[in-house]
Amino acid sequence: MFIGIDDTDSKDGMCTTFICSVIIDELKHFGFNILGYPRLIRLNPFARFRTRGNGGLSFRLSVESEEDIKKVKEIVLKKVEELSELQDERTNPGVVFYQGEITAELRSYSMRVIRNIITIEEAEEFANKIGAEIFKFKKGRGIIGALAAIGCPDTDKTYELLAYRVPQNYGKERRIDHESVCQMNKATYPETFDNLDIDNCYVAIEPHTPCPILYGIRGESPDAVLNAGKMVKVYEEIAEARVFETNQHTDMHLIQINKISDMEKLKCYIIEGTVKDFPYTREGGHVIFTLKDASGEIPCAAYEPTKEFRDIVRELAPGDKVRVYGGIGEKGTLNIEKFEILEIAKIYETKNPLCECGKRMKSAGNGKGYKCPKCGTKLRDGTKDTIEVKRNIKKGFYEVPPSARRHLSKPLVRMI
Repeated sequence: MFIGIDDTDSKDGMCTTFICSVIIDELKHFGFNILGYPRLIRLNPFARFRTRGNGGLSFRLSVESEEDIKKVKEIVLKKVEELSELQDERTNPGVVFYQGEITAELRSYSMRVIRNIITIEEAEEFANKIGAEIFKFKKGRGIIGALAAIGCPDTDKTYELLAYRVPQNYGKERRIDHESVCQMNKATYPETFDNLDIDNCYVAIEPHTPCPILYGIRGESPDAVLNAGKMVKVYEEIAEARVFETNQHTDMHLIQINKISDMEKLKCYIIEGTVKDFPYTREGGHVIFTLKDASGEIPCAAYEPTKEFRDIVRELAPGDKVRVYGGIGEKGTLNIEKFEILEIAKIYETKNPLCECGKRMKSAGNGKGYKCPKCGTKLRDGTKDTIEVKRNIKKGFYEVPPSARRHLSKPLVRMI
């Protein structure tokens, strides 16, 4: 039996992973056997009604009788109702119970939720079609992600160890020894990743919201994250810790596409094109340039939170061929997650002619040629020199820092 839960996050701090963890503990207390790791599935980052975490949770357990099924449903629904902060207008939980195989049709639905915008009506219709049982709290928007979390393909996956705080510490400053995080990162990278953003003094395992999570360590295997967790020192009580199997940092949200003209808002893409113009810095520190191909063009942005990544984007020039990974928001701008420079264009600048003495000449006036400011030599019919400009950028991949990385975006360390 599969159980999916979503849309229980809130701006006041509640977290779907925590509710899922509590439910699993409760089911184990009543003797139910949980199969494998619970799954944390991140959904389309541009979903209009996303909650803070924008993730659906699912897990699988064995049931042997109708009485077992009834008891499981009773426990799950009671805990979702108790723990979800239903007073938050954004919190509209949904729970899905499914008994059956994970079919190609169900996997396809999950990929549509991760890459597109799906309505509650579509999710409900699909659930009825495959025989899944749904329960909606308030608007019940969570059924969309709950069903997706059950069927998500696991062709690429990572793991996250989440440690939870005791309730009396919710909202208080987290007491994590940052030096131990540095040592852990040094010992376990790249089997764990995105623990630190050293350049920006950002401890990435530590949430910056009042949620129940104390820290989260991401890695390539359950052993990697569990071993890393043993190295992190904290000065507060840990209520419990749990490993989740996830689609985080897999690029599962990205659609490979060949034409800029075929791109749509609220979706994420991999697209190749040519840089049309020199990047410029907009108010707020955002760096913008235009990407073009034979079908059209689109503005691309490295926003202020990407910090030093913007300096790399500023080095692009007209004619550079690039492959851009990112998503398109409501305003139609492609938000860059990373990019690859495929070809570097040659750019040139013109300078006054060089005098025999080695000094650059200066204009002697309109139509009067050039004169050397050092030795006085005059050049009546001289022309400007065309000189190739040295580029401060090389072919290859460039990515945003961990502090600005989306949940689904694959870091380069996982691509090598």
